[in-house]
Amino acid sequence: MGVRKEREPLKRRELFMSPPHAGKDFWREAMNCSVNKIESNIRVFKDLYPGPAGVGNRYPLIKNTDWTSSFWPGMLFLAWEHTGNDLYRRAGEARVADFRERLDRRIETGTHDLGFLYTLSCVAPWRLFGNATARETAIMAADMLLLRRHEKAGVIQAWGDLNDPRQRGRVIIDCAMNLPLLYWAGEETGEPRYREVAVKHINIANAFLIREDWSTFHTYFFDADTGSPIRGNTAQGYSDASCWARGQAWGIYGNALSYRYLRDPALLEIARGLARYFLNRLPEDLVAYWDLIFLQVSEERDSSAAAIAVCGLLELSDGLDAKDPDKEAFKNAAQHIAASLAASYTTRESLESTGLLLHGVYSKPDKKGVDECAIFGDYFYMECLTRLCRVWEPYW
Repeated sequence: MGVRKEREPLKRRELFMSPPHAGKDFWREAMNCSVNKIESNIRVFKDLYPGPAGVGNRYPLIKNTDWTSSFWPGMLFLAWEHTGNDLYRRAGEARVADFRERLDRRIETGTHDLGFLYTLSCVAPWRLFGNATARETAIMAADMLLLRRHEKAGVIQAWGDLNDPRQRGRVIIDCAMNLPLLYWAGEETGEPRYREVAVKHINIANAFLIREDWSTFHTYFFDADTGSPIRGNTAQGYSDASCWARGQAWGIYGNALSYRYLRDPALLEIARGLARYFLNRLPEDLVAYWDLIFLQVSEERDSSAAAIAVCGLLELSDGLDAKDPDKEAFKNAAQHIAASLAASYTTRESLESTGLLLHGVYSKPDKKGVDECAIFGDYFYMECLTRLCRVWEPYW
């Protein structure tokens, strides 16, 4: 770990001095189109879940077995908040029992993504409706997430069995988005252990996942027995030395969310550095290529990274002081990106597609979900529209 450079100046600050020509009516119309697709998908998906990425922009249907399963109920709850229509509430709450069974039967629970899975499927209906079963289930998931911590290293292992030599001691930048489950559980139960584990993880992860120039590794390995750092590498980025766009977006949003709970100014400064790096490497229409190493080339965009970054920029802007010059710049940048997505990256003209956003990338190195809809991109697109339509209390 080296000393980080001064954060980059924001190159498009003049563009971001003002928001795009898109007011509340524009965002509401975009949200209405999304909700219409959600309503039709209720009939298509039935008791199953959309897979992580589309095939021909239609989601394959799967059981509740993937790290992405919760994005569908999360979208249902956002649709309920937008419309007040109990169709969406019933469809979303009906999934709580399924997520409880997944925990009870330990179905694909060997992952740090318990945070993604149980924040959107269970914390959300507890916050919105006081669903006691959802609360109990989410706390169970938080307890299970604690078990993934390596005591000596102080980090939560991302994937796989804790003794698997291929995964032992590996953290990934995505985990910043799983920590809100632990913060929430600590507040709900009054037990400090949840918060302590989350704080230790975010501080260590930030120290090693974030490079000196404010770009990020996707993954980093620690010696689980001694806690010693070993190396950073990628799993879904272009190379070990490049900067995977979705990972950078996770870092922006995850640190801004940790600030929401911890009020540690250092987290805002980290999110600021990550945000400037991200924004300075966007093409003309502001929708990122799948890896930020690419600029104006014939590579695929990742609309999901763009949607996640919008949510992160809005959360970051909310946390900054009113006199901070980046406050409005980040808010306006978020709106410019969201407007580009709404204008040019949606499936509104396609009745056949079950996704919302076109041109996402799940994993380019694995040739999975390349230039397709991605269910996480769809969720964060709806979340960013929700944030732009009104004041919103996050599920995270």
